[in-house]
Amino acid sequence: MWKLIGALFLGWSLGSNDSANIFGTGVAANVLKYKTAVVLISTFVIIGALLEGYKSMDTVGEMTQLSHMAAFIATISAGFCVAVFSYLSLPVSTSQAIMGAVLGIGMISGIPDFAKLGKVFLAWALTPIGAMLLTAIFYPVVGKLFQNILLDIERRNLFTRIALIFAGCYGAYSLGANNVANVTGVYVGAGLLSPFYAALLGSLSIAAGVLTYSRNVMETVGKKIVDLDGFSAFISEFSAAITVHLFTQVGIPVSSSQAIVGGVAGVGFIKGSKTVKKRTLIEIAIGWVSTPLSTGALAHLIMQIYLATFGMGT
Repeated sequence: MWKLIGALFLGWSLGSNDSANIFGTGVAANVLKYKTAVVLISTFVIIGALLEGYKSMDTVGEMTQLSHMAAFIATISAGFCVAVFSYLSLPVSTSQAIMGAVLGIGMISGIPDFAKLGKVFLAWALTPIGAMLLTAIFYPVVGKLFQNILLDIERRNLFTRIALIFAGCYGAYSLGANNVANVTGVYVGAGLLSPFYAALLGSLSIAAGVLTYSRNVMETVGKKIVDLDGFSAFISEFSAAITVHLFTQVGIPVSSSQAIVGGVAGVGFIKGSKTVKKRTLIEIAIGWVSTPLSTGALAHLIMQIYLATFGMGT
């Protein structure tokens, strides 16, 4: 069971990085406190994972079919790289991290199902675009209702706070439902865990990362892409949550980081491209490209060393 340490580490890394995608905008907009945010995220991540985590779990498990040791190496490699990006305060894709690691190992064994991987790659490209399009729809429509119905400033502030908390809780639920497969899906494929226990273990490790090391990336998402007010934060979070949840229904693990960055950038472009901090977007894009490359290279190297030392055992 020591091989599950890789899943625990990757889950912790996911929680420390991807929790920023949930309430980073709300905390930055001073709608709720950081401590309140991490408690809500942890709670709803676990609920989402237990209720719907199996939907994406099957995709990852069936696609990889790794040995026990290969699953350990893949999750350790992905967790290490995500932890490094969290230290650098950059939001990255855990989906890309674990798939990069799987591909790195697959270059040795030829195990990955490249047809299914192609479907996942397409979903990665569509995720930020989808969130951006939803933002473009929701921002003017909901904004008009917001202005016409809630004329009193105090009621507007109350509505914004409630809406943002709702969007964040929904986002946390979607994160758990979709991304827990990134943490423990390879162990389902390897036969080490059942989908239920994989979802439970994965969600608890994600919650641990949220509670202990999520502040840095939360500030990057919330403040450094574009300055957001409470309403803009709600729209971007809600659009990202819907995007991730939709992909869950078709069993594809996607990047909540890409979804929220797409949503936040969408708000920025609606307000005017000058409000978007393009340097930060470029840094994040570099992180997205380097994530699967770095995890793939690391997993490939570790697997080669393991095979050279111990042979083909599990």
